[in-house]
Amino acid sequence: MTTDNSGQLTFAIPKGRILDEALPVMARAGVEPEAAFHDKSNRALSFATNRADMRLIRVRAFDVATFVAHGAAQVGIVGSDVIEEFDYADLYAPVDLDIGHCRLSVAQRVDDTEEQSSASHLRVATKYPSLTRRHFEAQGIQAECVKLNGAMELAPSLGLARQIVDLVSTGRTLKDNGLVETSKIIDISARLIVNRAALKTDPRVAELVAAFRADMEAQAAEKQVA
Repeated sequence: MTTDNSGQLTFAIPKGRILDEALPVMARAGVEPEAAFHDKSNRALSFATNRADMRLIRVRAFDVATFVAHGAAQVGIVGSDVIEEFDYADLYAPVDLDIGHCRLSVAQRVDDTEEQSSASHLRVATKYPSLTRRHFEAQGIQAECVKLNGAMELAPSLGLARQIVDLVSTGRTLKDNGLVETSKIIDISARLIVNRAALKTDPRVAELVAAFRADMEAQAAEKQVA
């Protein structure tokens, strides 16, 4: 694993729900994107930062883990749901950033009253097939996972799958689509992730980990005082 030819570090950050919360945390750790990053009409995926030796790439959350695990990026921020789903050996998540809180849960139609305990096989719509299979296997149920990347809540009403496994925050989206949460698989928060080889070979990666960890400790201390 190496950095690119210019010696820049690549920091992968996710599009979507975590990003707005991640930017202040990054700034406190000394990483800020160029002004063009905040331009909503800008379609670029790579951006300069306040550090000459670092660029940001903005990609889908699932791709953050892949870029970092394979060494194309050395550092990233992503939800623990993605880390658990892929379980990459070359990925290390040293700091819980205490943002992006939600949960991964099972849900089904409110009017679905059939007992699940008697089922040996279920069709489940999700973009988390690995976590879903492990969850149901622990109950002795074989889960046939239908991979969807969005509009998960439609699957039960249209007969695509009896249940869904998806991220839940307030539960409002489930309620609005006639679904009810039946069990929680894991609690989720965003984590700083690094490539294991980069952590060992590039001192800048270790310095970033230390900066983020120090910020989390400072934030925790402030909460205790408050």
